[in-house]
Amino acid sequence: MTTLKNSGSACGKIILTGEYAVVFGYPGIAIPSPLQMTVEFADHDDAIVWDVPRGWKDYALDILHRTGAAGTLTMTSDIPLGKGMGASTALVIAICRAVLGPDCYEQALAIENIVNPGNSGIDFAVIWNERPLLFRKGQEPREITLHQSLRSLGFSLVDTGAPDQQTPELVAWVTERKDDLQSALEDIGNCTERLLAGEDVLTVIRDHNQAQQKLGVVTDKAKKLITKIEQQGGAAKVIGAGGRTGGSGIVMAMCNRKRVETILHDERMQLIGW
Repeated sequence: MTTLKNSGSACGKIILTGEYAVVFGYPGIAIPSPLQMTVEFADHDDAIVWDVPRGWKDYALDILHRTGAAGTLTMTSDIPLGKGMGASTALVIAICRAVLGPDCYEQALAIENIVNPGNSGIDFAVIWNERPLLFRKGQEPREITLHQSLRSLGFSLVDTGAPDQQTPELVAWVTERKDDLQSALEDIGNCTERLLAGEDVLTVIRDHNQAQQKLGVVTDKAKKLITKIEQQGGAAKVIGAGGRTGGSGIVMAMCNRKRVETILHDERMQLIGW
């Protein structure tokens, strides 16, 4: 029996603007996260053995089967799983890179579209390229340079807990109501244009958050956190699909770090860094 060992890595993603709106053709901006996922793959011709976090084994097995390989996967991740930072897409790319090699763009994209049906494409584009991207559905993503005010401001990432709903369920729920939500979706798309034009970042992010709340995907727990951050002169928003109940995944907080830490101590939430 011949055993080949390889590894593949992928970053997470942070959506600055565009949640849900990108599904309907509005522009969005996403940037790579410094948090990483790594998969080690050992090619076995007689067994499939797993060392993957609970709840992700069947998903990883599906990805591996679609590469045409069998073997042992070991996964390590700094990216929070299932909380809007692109972990499911990062796992697709990391497994494909480990199994198929670094030049597997077409195969990885095909698998992504099968295992994550209905995705907007923004997660795959920014995680694969590891560059800030302007994204619009149906067009090639365009690499951009972030405005100096945004790059110098910095932000923290706060874990508000996992939502009770999966992303495809939330996307379907918003899609069913898209006519009633047109104004909020337009506001989110406009926030992308405003950020590119160099408008005050805190103002744009606050408006973006208000639009997300109108979509119904920011839970009361996250709303309370964001309100406290705004009261401290900052701004914050959910950076993924959010949730209807439970947690809202990860919130991006643009605020003095010490002030964020004080708020989190009171709210018993976790700072996962930046």
